[in-house]
Parts: sequence; structure tokens; C-alpha cells
Amino acid sequence: QARLVESGGGLVQAGASLRLSCAASGRTFSSWSMGWFRQAPGKEREFVAAISWSGTTTDYADSVKGRFTISRVNAKSTVYLQMNSLEPEDTASYYCAASSSARAPSSQYLYEYWGQGAQVTVSS
Repeated sequence: QARLVESGGGLVQAGASLRLSCAASGRTFSSWSMGWFRQAPGKEREFVAAISWSGTTTDYADSVKGRFTISRVNAKSTVYLQMNSLEPEDTASYYCAASSSARAPSSQYLYEYWGQGAQVTVSS
């Protein structure tokens, strides 16, 4: 059974950095696009970043451009989200997802597998 497990969340102060990891198991995701989404309390889930299967194409939400970096190591079946210069507005549950689309999509409806989420809390 395919499974995505996020790790690396936590509580940090504004301006700090965190790196989220997403470990995939149960099937091979090396040919799938991977994405990160987040959901804050009382808000809709929103796109954060996505990466194509080869890693050559990435896409970011405007709110995180220049601060977050998505990467992947297919040999380890792992996707990362490096988050720098964190702001209180980044506080949310962060979800890893896998899409059979090759285009690193930003629409959550194109993702077939989802992790359980990792909490990131940024204090001011």
C-alpha cells in the first residue's frame, strides 16, 4: 500500500528555518510529481510547492518564493521542503502529496496520494 510520511515539523521563532521530509513507500514514486500543500486553521488547503519526477521543473506559491525550496532524492524515495525566513503566516499543517502528472501541478485535485501532515508553528 502506497504511503507518504512527513517529518521535520516543529515550533520555531520567526526568521528561523525548518526542513520537512516526505518518505514514500509501498510503490515507486520516482516517476511521479511531488508536491507540498498546507492548511492553516479555518482556511482552505493551499499549494506551496511542487517538483517534477526528474527534479528539473519546480513551482512555488508566490507567498513562499525565495524562501522555500523543494527538492527530491529519488534513490531515497524522499522529497524535501527547505523553509527559510519563516513567518507566523507560515503556521499550518504541511502535507506531502504525489501526482501521476509529469508537470509538477499546483492543483490539489491532480494529486492521488497524500500524507498525514506535519505541523509547523512559527511564533512572532
